[in-house]
Amino acid sequence: KTAVKWYTLAAGQGHVNAQNNLGVIYNEGVYVLENQKTAVKWYTLAAEQGDVEAQYNLGLMCDNGEGIPEGDKTAVYWYTMAAEQGHISAQNNLGAIYNEGVYVPENQKTALKWYTLAAEKGDAIAQFNLGGMYDGGQGVPENDKTAVKWYIKAAEQGLADAQYNLGVMYRIGEGVTENQKTAAKWYTLAAEQGHTFAQYSLGVMYANGEGVPENYEIAAKWYTLSSEQGDADAQYNQGDEINNSKSVLEDAKT
Repeated sequence: KTAVKWYTLAAGQGHVNAQNNLGVIYNEGVYVLENQKTAVKWYTLAAEQGDVEAQYNLGLMCDNGEGIPEGDKTAVYWYTMAAEQGHISAQNNLGAIYNEGVYVPENQKTALKWYTLAAEKGDAIAQFNLGGMYDGGQGVPENDKTAVKWYIKAAEQGLADAQYNLGVMYRIGEGVTENQKTAAKWYTLAAEQGHTFAQYSLGVMYANGEGVPENYEIAAKWYTLSSEQGDADAQYNQGDEINNSKSVLEDAKT
């Protein structure tokens, strides 16, 4: 708690880092009771002095309706202030805001601009989002090869959604030469992180022997994991396999 005392004294004299740190402390309830309105107060003071982290933190609180009414357009203002100073997460979040038309009119070209800035700095989520823009032709002409390029960058950083999308691209040969083994590789990486669609797709590949040796037990394992997360196709396949197994047993008894 002594940290709060000294930060408060420094913040009261306009020390920008102390103000931002107090915002974090009150937002997360470290040393003190969580108080989001007080967090907003300190973030605002630091943000108005140009502190990029405070600007981003304030934008995030506005975006999430923490300490300020949700849906406040101030989120866009503070994200923009931070993004223009090169804050990667602010750039990605602005991309999402313009892509989805939240707080502002939908503008996919502006979304593409912000996603690109963050993606080029190595942000995996922005790379995945940018891949999706090229994949779907949003704000830019559709380009599957460029989509694959950005998906690979995100997937290699361990992002499960990008790994799954790469699995799809390799399986159907979009933007790359069709390669079932490579598809299975990316599905596996995503499935092992709990990605439900990857788990289902991997189950299908094992059931059909696509890119992997045919193995109904392994297929059933992935169907089960996907089914338990609510995937309807996986649940159907599980039921179908159980039903077929039961029919075989009944035939054997006849």
